[in-house]
Amino acid sequence: MRLLLSLLGLFASTWPLAHAVLLPADDPFYSPPAGFASEEPGTILKSRTVSVALLSFVPDLVEAHQLLYRTTAVDGSAIATVTTVFKPILGAKTDRFISFHTAYDSSSNICDPSYDYQFASIPTDIITSLEQLILQAFLLSGYIVSSADYEGPEAAFSAGRLEGMASLDSMRAVSNFASTLGLSTDSPMVVGYGYSGGAIATGWAASLQPTYAPDLNIVGWASGGTPSNLTGTSVFVDGTVFAGFLPAAIDGLAKPSAYGDLVNPIIEKYVTAKGKEDLAYADENCAPSDIVDLAYVEVLSTDFNTLGYDILYEPTFRYVVYDQNTMGLYANETPTKPVYMYHAKQDEIIPYDDASTTASTWCADGASVEFVTVASGGHATTDVVGFIGVFEFVEKAFAGTVASGCSASTIADATIDPLALGLDLEPILVELLNALGTFGTDDSILKISPSILKTTLHT
Repeated sequence: MRLLLSLLGLFASTWPLAHAVLLPADDPFYSPPAGFASEEPGTILKSRTVSVALLSFVPDLVEAHQLLYRTTAVDGSAIATVTTVFKPILGAKTDRFISFHTAYDSSSNICDPSYDYQFASIPTDIITSLEQLILQAFLLSGYIVSSADYEGPEAAFSAGRLEGMASLDSMRAVSNFASTLGLSTDSPMVVGYGYSGGAIATGWAASLQPTYAPDLNIVGWASGGTPSNLTGTSVFVDGTVFAGFLPAAIDGLAKPSAYGDLVNPIIEKYVTAKGKEDLAYADENCAPSDIVDLAYVEVLSTDFNTLGYDILYEPTFRYVVYDQNTMGLYANETPTKPVYMYHAKQDEIIPYDDASTTASTWCADGASVEFVTVASGGHATTDVVGFIGVFEFVEKAFAGTVASGCSASTIADATIDPLALGLDLEPILVELLNALGTFGTDDSILKISPSILKTTLHT
């Protein structure tokens, strides 16, 4: 085993010399062929096999494919984006897969998961490495996993409807790849899962699936730290150490595939020179840099926009941010498959009350929702603490044993038992447990030193 690890380390150190991974903007794979707009959503436009990085806890080989597929912009026009599909070579469960919506939270496509996953890509940050641990937990359990660039080709961060459609179409693309992937059915069962920014994609996919993609065989949705109300999140985080998310969100909404025709005139009319500098910075950087370098920015002040807080009442801006990006606002956008939601009561980034309100609204409109309150812990630590419940929900959803109706419960302990999911997953849960120490109790270290987001876990 030591010899094998040494050889793998040698291979990893020499690989970049022989193989450079192109950024999405420079990689022709990301460009759709002429005439792709006439294809149905979910149609595979290109595919390739890739070598993937950071699977050190998976002892058996994993094959990985990237699919460029057709999806839909906010205005209904055709766009194309990529999903990366991982399949364990031994013991894969070929009648199902997990759609894992990782939290990349950026309005720059240099941060796309499809780039980060490739072997010899530039290492990124602690959240990426944390979620790659979660990815490995699913692979070790025999699950095929699809992880999409759900923000689309322009990285339209926070544009929930676009993210939801891109997530659903990635599931269609994987189903269309059934023969090559070796799936045992053309209609595989799917569970969608995402935390934080990934929960934007998950929540909106769950909301839009009954009308946009009723053909999919969805059996459940798991969503944590859910930014269900963009207005509420903006007010909550503005001016705080984590306010750097907001310029990225506005920049994401301003992308042509999102609400560019509505938001860009507002930016030109109301956003100050300083505000435009912050938007330009977000457009070129990933979330950790946004958070560190744009900390304490006050988007809702006249330093950023000439209307100050009243920008929230500007009719067009309100339409985009509130009317278009609040989950549960419309009864015809209620999930019809079981939903598992979890949220820290003391979440310092995404308001707990907004997520709780969304869960209650969905329940009132007929959804089956299990809402779990994490009594202590912060936003980052809850990604870890809540994973045990997510994994158990995934298994119940695939087994068809999730109870119907709505329920609420509380997790009192802000830690995890490394043996909770069995011996095979113990090494990964130990590493997740170590991540809790990195963030500190209730994210105490993260709040003081957000620069730790630029570090990586040893995965």
